Amino acid sequence: MEIYYKIGVENVITYRLSKRQARLFLLQHQRLISRGLPPGKEAIYDFVRHVGCIQYDPLSIAGHNHELVLQARIPGFVPELASELLYKDRLLIDGWDKNMSIYCTEDWPYFQRRRAMAAERYQGKEALGAMVSHVREELTRRGPLSSLDLESTDKIDWAWAPARLSRAAMESMYYWGELSVHHRVHTRRYYDFSAKLLPGHLLDAEDPNVTLEQHFDWYVLRRIGSIGLQWNKSGDGWLGIAGLKSKERTAAIERLLLSGSLREVRVEGVKLPLYMRTADAPGLEEILLRGDTADTAGADPGADFAAALAPLDNLLWDRELIRQLFGFTYRWEVYKPVAEREYGYYVLPLLYGDRFIARFEPVMDKKNGILNILRWWWEPGTDLSTEMIPALTSALGSLAKCTRASSVKFAPGVAESNGLRELEVRLQP
Repeated sequence: MEIYYKIGVENVITYRLSKRQARLFLLQHQRLISRGLPPGKEAIYDFVRHVGCIQYDPLSIAGHNHELVLQARIPGFVPELASELLYKDRLLIDGWDKNMSIYCTEDWPYFQRRRAMAAERYQGKEALGAMVSHVREELTRRGPLSSLDLESTDKIDWAWAPARLSRAAMESMYYWGELSVHHRVHTRRYYDFSAKLLPGHLLDAEDPNVTLEQHFDWYVLRRIGSIGLQWNKSGDGWLGIAGLKSKERTAAIERLLLSGSLREVRVEGVKLPLYMRTADAPGLEEILLRGDTADTAGADPGADFAAALAPLDNLLWDRELIRQLFGFTYRWEVYKPVAEREYGYYVLPLLYGDRFIARFEPVMDKKNGILNILRWWWEPGTDLSTEMIPALTSALGSLAKCTRASSVKFAPGVAESNGLRELEVRLQP
């Protein structure tokens, strides 16, 4: 199960796994197993705290990304549960982590370094500074506002394209922490002063990581925990950590190994070593004790769990790692020209047990309350079996509940051409 070797004067534990054991551990870590999490807001909070953050994306074709992440794991999930945690309970917060994300409000002090960098980046821009002063005055006088509530039509070069000065000012104040999101109307953010929304003890807290090395160590450990297993290889799994290049990442991993915060994982057929948090080791060791013939971690015999995953689900952050461990290649093609797409605009992977069996393209028809499945692609050698039907019905039903759909319908010919007729019948209200 384990071997020990020396780095300096410290012992570092290395686990040796089959690919299936690695998959089972990842799915257990991500709570993508039968009875992985109970229903309710407390489970949502516990999951976000466990993985550090989940990504937010403004596109809502069949639910926002963070909602899709949660519906795959939380029984009976509806978007209002996440909104309450964000904008009523204030236990979760919109912020930058792995790009735009949602994380626990208690983590606010750890991002002080990022906020300070943002404040420095936006200094010295006269027009922006004048608008910032105006924003402060208007928020003090009127309460929570969006950038559209300010009358300015002036533009400024911003991010990828010119933007209204009022938007740039509010986003700047948000990045450096003076403002936080009070609430959203669809994807539009309404801001208010962080001092009015967040607990004083968090606002006044110093960054627990005094040095840059400590910051990198904290962030690398956090990011590995966001996925479960991760390698020291450039890729999307490491996005959003300012200043962390290959050299700094390697040094942080070595320090974390020496301190005992990380353990090394060697997976059969994967050349590079993977790393996991030591705190997660008991879960892996349970899988190793059961042996490679064990059923999906935590599930009853005969994999009874399925889930439609978000395009930016934590499990999928490192697409190359998923390809090597699961034999599944997935790309999010929303930004590709139509002619270059292999599948479709907003396509979700379908997990069943410890493998990906299909992908499909859902679109929510809000006017008629119908979740339409426009296209479906089985993975090679896969088709619908009787054993799959209950789990797949549950997975698509969870997606429908999340989108507030009253029914799920396949586009004409999709069920017939993909052998899904029995599943279609089960999904009828």
